[in-house]
Amino acid sequence: MKSTEYEEKYMPLLEHVKELRNRIIITFFIFTTILSICLIYTKEISLILQKPALGIKFLQLAPGEYLFVSLKMAAYIAICISSPFILYQIIKFVQPGLTKKENQYILPICISALCLFFIGAIFSYTTIVPITLNFLIKYGSDVIEPVLSFDEYFNFISLTIFTTGFCFQLPILQVILGITNIINWQQMLKNWKYVTFVSTIISAIITPSTDPITQIMMTTTILILYSSGIVIVKTLQESNK
Repeated sequence: MKSTEYEEKYMPLLEHVKELRNRIIITFFIFTTILSICLIYTKEISLILQKPALGIKFLQLAPGEYLFVSLKMAAYIAICISSPFILYQIIKFVQPGLTKKENQYILPICISALCLFFIGAIFSYTTIVPITLNFLIKYGSDVIEPVLSFDEYFNFISLTIFTTGFCFQLPILQVILGITNIINWQQMLKNWKYVTFVSTIISAIITPSTDPITQIMMTTTILILYSSGIVIVKTLQESNK
C-alpha cells in the first residue's frame, strides 16, 4: 500500500513535464476561447463599463485608440474570467507535492480568494467608481464640459477595480499568517490601531477623489474585512489546539 502511494505521489520527471505541458495547453485553450468571445462582444462590454460614467462624453483622441483599448479590455476580462480555471490547473499540478495539512487548506483558500476578489471588483464597480466619478466630474463642471478619453477612463476604472479586489484579499493574508503560526489572532486584534491608520492611507490611494465619504466608506470596508479575518483565524487556531 505504501509503495503504491509513493509511486502515485512521486512521478518521474518526464511525467511531470508532460503533465505541465498538458495543463498549459488546457489553460491556453480556455484563455484564448474566452478572449475570442470577449473580442466579439467588445461593444457590449464597453457599454457596461461606461454605465458608472453617466453624462460623460467619450472621445477617441488618437487613431486606433478604441481598437487598442478594446484589445486591452478583452485581455483583462479574459484573464479575470479564466482565472478560476487557471487556478484549478495550478492547484491540480502542485497538489501531489503538498502535505495533508497543506492540501486541507489550499482549495478553500484559493476559492475564498477568488470569491473575495470578485466581490471587491463588484463593490468597486457599483459603489466606489460611481461616487468617485460623480465627485470628480461635478467639480468644475460649471466651468468645463466633462469630456474624457476612453483610454484614460478605462485605465482609471480598471485600476480602481483591481486595487479594490486586491484589498479584499486581506482576510486571506490573515488566514495564511494564522495557519502558519506567524501571528495569532490576539496580535491581530492588538494592532487594530495601526491597521486603521494604514487602511486610511490605502483608501486615499484607491479613491482618487478627495471626497471624505468615499474614503471613510473604503476604510470601513477594509476594517470589516480585517475583523472578519480575525474571527476566522481565531476559529482556525482554537480548533487546532
